[in-house]
Amino acid sequence: MSIPRLKSYLSIFATVLVLGQSVAAQAVELPDFTQLVEQASPAVVNISTTQKLPDRKVSAQQMPDLEGLPPMLREFFERGMPPPRSPRGDRQREAQSLGSGFIISPDGYILTNNHVIADADEILVRLADRSEMKAKLVGTDTRSDVALLKIEGKDLPVLKLGKSQDLKAGQWVVAIGSPFGFDHTVTQGIVSAVGRSLPNENYVPFIQTDVPINPGNSGGPLFNLNGEVVGINSQIYTRSGGFMGVSFAIPIDVAMDVSNQLKSGGKVSRGWLGVVIQEVNKDLAESFGLEKPAGALVAQIQDDGPAAKGGLQVGDVILSMNGQPIVMSADLPHLVGALKAGAKANLEVIREGKRQNIELTVGAIPEEGKELDALPKSSVERSSNRLGVSVVELTDEQRKTYDLKGGVVIKEVQDGPASMIGLQPGDVITHLNNQAVESTKQFTEIAKSLPKNRSVSMRVLRQGRASFITFKLAE
Repeated sequence: MSIPRLKSYLSIFATVLVLGQSVAAQAVELPDFTQLVEQASPAVVNISTTQKLPDRKVSAQQMPDLEGLPPMLREFFERGMPPPRSPRGDRQREAQSLGSGFIISPDGYILTNNHVIADADEILVRLADRSEMKAKLVGTDTRSDVALLKIEGKDLPVLKLGKSQDLKAGQWVVAIGSPFGFDHTVTQGIVSAVGRSLPNENYVPFIQTDVPINPGNSGGPLFNLNGEVVGINSQIYTRSGGFMGVSFAIPIDVAMDVSNQLKSGGKVSRGWLGVVIQEVNKDLAESFGLEKPAGALVAQIQDDGPAAKGGLQVGDVILSMNGQPIVMSADLPHLVGALKAGAKANLEVIREGKRQNIELTVGAIPEEGKELDALPKSSVERSSNRLGVSVVELTDEQRKTYDLKGGVVIKEVQDGPASMIGLQPGDVITHLNNQAVESTKQFTEIAKSLPKNRSVSMRVLRQGRASFITFKLAE
């Protein structure tokens, strides 16, 4: 064999050897969860509930068709269909729910999801040794989907609590729960993202993972590699009702804050500004003179709320709070909700193209939101304009009833930009091109001077809800 060919073979052999060693090293680096599971499992519990329901017939035709559901975020299908009615018509059915939870104190306090135990007449907890105990509901918080239970006991096994704020995308995480009733099932994956905002979930910065989560995992713990609880498994994103690779957990920092408040006072206090905000997209950023889409645009301010008292104005774009940047509008409720009533909030805002700081005192979120009713329509037409709308003045009664300092009511929508962006008769326009509208005359003057081929913002109030929309006028 020639020397050059021998060298070639030796080179190939060396390359294969290095690759083999690399693969072996990577295999060695994969985590082993056995010790974590052995230590943590005794403190993970199965939760079932019973709810008495009015007697009715249940047939196969009444079972829901899950396959045809559109994509959505939803709570797990914990509550199964009740069994058929017994021959005796005077008996009641019992609907059973199944979920998970975990013990956080030796004397028997347990964390789980609110939706696991919602509307339950009886809550039953099954421990790792198969013993069962009735649990007392200490308190619930629907906004965070956290519930605190209590069972009688002492020296019970507990889980170590970590810090969810230290989590980073890419880290390994482990879930233990009871999917489909299979107790202490272990699944693993990685953190896909942190600080996720979900529709209708304004106060929880969710942890997104790819850990397999299924019905029955709800309320169970999510662990880091140190065996510390970093979250409560809560929701999945699914088309079929089963796991599809996207699951969400409530950060343990949020859950423990809720738990401590429920234990001490029976309810949860959250910070509140009294504003309606919306996302700043590319067109809105252009219309407000921002370099890039970022921040929370103030679309509406609650009368006599903390924001109104602190000097915040409609049209302000909030860029940061207490030094923490607001990248997406949903970041703001997370930060405000973490504060207690009476705390100070320093907001950096863009107002009329200029940055300024506003300091205000955070209030307590009310039990129920105060909604404005739909505005009545005026009857006298005053002005038409190039936008393709006819507008009328607000009456004194409308201004007083809805606390409007200015604005005009759309009487009619013709073909044109207004029709294209979805404006409707009865809508109230309060701002146009970053200018407050006081009258139909002023509205017409602003409309005449609107720039062409550039994003223009308009604030519209419809049925008591305000939002900014954008449009462009062609040449």
